[in-house]
Amino acid sequence: MFRRDLIRAAGAVGLLAGPPVHAQGVWPTGKPIRVICPWPPGAANDTLARLLGARLQEKLGATAVVENRTGGAGLVGTNAVLQAPADGYTLLASAFNTAVMPLVLRGANFDPQTDLEVMARTARAPLVMVVSGTRPEKTLAEVIASVKARPREWNIAISSLGSAGHLATIEFNRRTGLDLNMVNYRGTQPALTDLMSGSTQLLIDPSFNLLPAAGDGKVRALGIAAAERSSLAPDVPTMGEAGLPGYEFQSWYGVWAPKGTPAEICSRVNALMQETMREPAMVQRLTTQVLEPVTESIEETKRFIGAEITRARELLRSVNYQPE
Repeated sequence: MFRRDLIRAAGAVGLLAGPPVHAQGVWPTGKPIRVICPWPPGAANDTLARLLGARLQEKLGATAVVENRTGGAGLVGTNAVLQAPADGYTLLASAFNTAVMPLVLRGANFDPQTDLEVMARTARAPLVMVVSGTRPEKTLAEVIASVKARPREWNIAISSLGSAGHLATIEFNRRTGLDLNMVNYRGTQPALTDLMSGSTQLLIDPSFNLLPAAGDGKVRALGIAAAERSSLAPDVPTMGEAGLPGYEFQSWYGVWAPKGTPAEICSRVNALMQETMREPAMVQRLTTQVLEPVTESIEETKRFIGAEITRARELLRSVNYQPE
């Protein structure tokens, strides 16, 4: 409900009522701001991109247009931003994938720490592991035992190369000593569809994508990759409780701009998103979707992303991963 309400409220971004009152300064002027989302409509990335666009118009008087530039596991939309002028009129609303893309995709020829300007991190969500409802296993221990006994019966879906779930799956194989065959999809929805039908058997993906399906019984939640259980799914154990201590992964979402975008513009977007993510109504809406608002300075986000890249690089090296 939240996603539909938010998209309606944004009015496709650019249709909010009332005449705009432009903020003082050079940016923004009457020129439209493009918010490029490298993922399909309906995903959390898209929802947060439309929220950004709506707030740019509401608070800064800008005209903002969200463009879903999909393809290449997020690379198509990212490249569009990398090649855009650094004038504040092209922004990237993406996720974890942006930080690790060059580590997993052969065609990603950029450095996320130097070729993009970080503006803000907006939200995060723990990952959850689910098993198809067509399988009899009820616990993580039962799944691991079954995979070891009959490995050919098991495939694990990957919603996208370079996603947090992809890295979490690599770590799951490494920690358990399994060699689950990974089936790559173009997004969570097709991966979840095949999981529910039994074409694949396992999936690790953000909790807001999978917990609703678990509530319907179409998949069964085995564990949440967080330090604590979710208040929205208190019966789902943490992965640590299920037998993998310290197994914690999250997907997170943020805003970037082309390299060289003025620091003043980056700071204004950061302040705008921090203000938005502190609003009690927004906190409540995101929480119902198992999304946790994030309020960080640009420097804090840079340090966080640097740590994420280091962790991903070390994990991929440990399994001799080669970019695809």
